[in-house]
Amino acid sequence: MHHPAPSADRRHRTIEAPAGRLHLVEQGTGPLVLLVHGFPESWYSWRRQLPALAAAGYRAVALDVRGYGRSSKPAAPDAYRMLDLVADNVALVRALGEEQAVIVGHDWGANIAATSALLHPEVFRAVALLSVPYAPPGGPRPTDVFAHMGGDEEFYVSYFQEPGRAEAEIEPDVRGWLAGFYAALSADTMPAQGAPDPHFVARAGGRLRDRFPVGRLPAWLTEDELDVYASEFERTGLTGALNRYRNMDRDWADLAHHAGAPIKQPSLFIGGALDASTTWMADAIAAYPTTLPGLTSSHVLDDCGHWIQQERPDEVNRLLTTWLAGLRG
Repeated sequence: MHHPAPSADRRHRTIEAPAGRLHLVEQGTGPLVLLVHGFPESWYSWRRQLPALAAAGYRAVALDVRGYGRSSKPAAPDAYRMLDLVADNVALVRALGEEQAVIVGHDWGANIAATSALLHPEVFRAVALLSVPYAPPGGPRPTDVFAHMGGDEEFYVSYFQEPGRAEAEIEPDVRGWLAGFYAALSADTMPAQGAPDPHFVARAGGRLRDRFPVGRLPAWLTEDELDVYASEFERTGLTGALNRYRNMDRDWADLAHHAGAPIKQPSLFIGGALDASTTWMADAIAAYPTTLPGLTSSHVLDDCGHWIQQERPDEVNRLLTTWLAGLRG
């Protein structure tokens, strides 16, 4: 496998934003491409994309979302509402001296990227979504939906929504927990079909990690790479990251007047065939002709789990750069 070598022109910067400070890493020159990570990651999840996008003639910028890494971590739980994260992205584009950007997001970052594109089409001229499909705002209250998903078990989102509860599970052993979580959702290490689903928690004192694979890292993750993620979360704790889940009802209310709204800019979707996000949200993908009328192409990668740009960097880089080249046409 050939990966472009991370070159010496990868630059760390901090900019002022509504969050306070936003830390970002940039590489290359050309049209701006903003890369937004998900849970529980950081700018580092785009380490394989930054050099590839730079080599293709783009200014690639990966940020630490507020609450993560070296970006500010406001104390107020409602400081992690979607509208604030969108405001950070707009401020970041401006702080970089640009008028517009293409925005690319993975996992929660896909939701953040989609909402940024929905609310600010004048800034975000195109949007690529990895792993989590676009579903327009609206529908029933999210907490009500999640409360009914588990039956005898509790859905992980409900578990994450309760302040302090997931922190108590994760923070005593951040590195071990992250290793298990990454492995649980990776194609080569995920639990076999029929095994207890790691997206759910047993009701009586259960923990998510009870269902994680133990003692194996997925092929995409080295011990040194795991150390990068673990050291950041050991320093910051998990509350800033988990607060995203604790704002879902607030976001639902904030975005109610955009219910059913399509994203009209050129768009791209890449999902993993073995990722629950892709299979659970099959209806959202089927609705793309209505919800993403500017969709250029949609790809579901066989034998791929959730950590798509890390599991399949070469394929993702090819799909992204091909799509970006088409936007220039």
